[in-house]
Amino acid sequence: MSFVSIRDLKVSFDGVRVLHGINLEIARGEALGLVGESGCGKSVTWLAALGLLPGKAHVEGSVRFEGQELIGAPRRRLEEVRGARIAMIFQDPSSSLNPVQKVGRQIGESLKLHRGLSGSAARAEAIRLMDLVGIPSAASRVDLYPHEFSGGQCQRIMIAMALASEPDLLIADEPTTALDATIQAQILDLLGRLRREMNMGLVFISHDLGAVSAVCDRAAVMYAGRIVESNDIASLFEAPRHPYTAGLFRAIPELTGPRSDLLPIPGTVPDPRALPKGCAFGPRCGSASGLCGSERPDLLPQRAGGHLACFHPVGQAQTLTPRLAEMAQ
Repeated sequence: MSFVSIRDLKVSFDGVRVLHGINLEIARGEALGLVGESGCGKSVTWLAALGLLPGKAHVEGSVRFEGQELIGAPRRRLEEVRGARIAMIFQDPSSSLNPVQKVGRQIGESLKLHRGLSGSAARAEAIRLMDLVGIPSAASRVDLYPHEFSGGQCQRIMIAMALASEPDLLIADEPTTALDATIQAQILDLLGRLRREMNMGLVFISHDLGAVSAVCDRAAVMYAGRIVESNDIASLFEAPRHPYTAGLFRAIPELTGPRSDLLPIPGTVPDPRALPKGCAFGPRCGSASGLCGSERPDLLPQRAGGHLACFHPVGQAQTLTPRLAEMAQ
């Protein structure tokens, strides 16, 4: 039995479907990357799984955590899992932290709710968590306000709050988006280290393929509310099969060698209210045929491993650049 199992998850807003049957399996302690352009449904997938979407959202399908169904579960059951067994880090710490409360108190609220700690015990644990995530001089800074920390340190405090409940699964929703390259690398190293030390599962939501390769064992690529390809990191980076996945790789600039123009994917993600009849990526795909315009490919297991939803996959001979091959190591 999988640790987390998502089956045929569908989400609609005001009658417009934005997720079209997501299927995912996550093993205990595994790190899964969820990749795709903005608007592909990465964040919505996990907000739906944890019951965090607004009331106007209509959610169908199944999300099982250790065999127990979460979709449609009573509020008390969700609260036993959400924040306690499964924690989530949101991408903007400046809007997630309360600006008028000291950071130690905010971490303490999570400790009280999920572990029953209060007073001096909660304060000591808050300091320990701040030390754990690399906040310097934590004991003397536990009573500071969020604006007295840098952006990277605020993100570390958000991670400390998520770890306060000692979760089995951590969902990191683009946690490095607003950070500079040096701080991004530090946060990625921190997430990787914490995952290993705590034997914690990780879902890393990002549009940054390099970041995903740094912390994940496996990745799933989403497009227009569907998963179009999934595989282990090494295989996906060495030989992407879906034209969309290959296009994402080609759009990454090379840091060495002669300068050349980037190769962006033409067009944009389609409006969910006006999806193409067949493959949603068809209008942007250079390999599309008449079949792609009339039929939607299913996500199917591949003989060489992984899953793919494409009628005209990229050939194995189309390999990646040296930089991407290095990222996959």
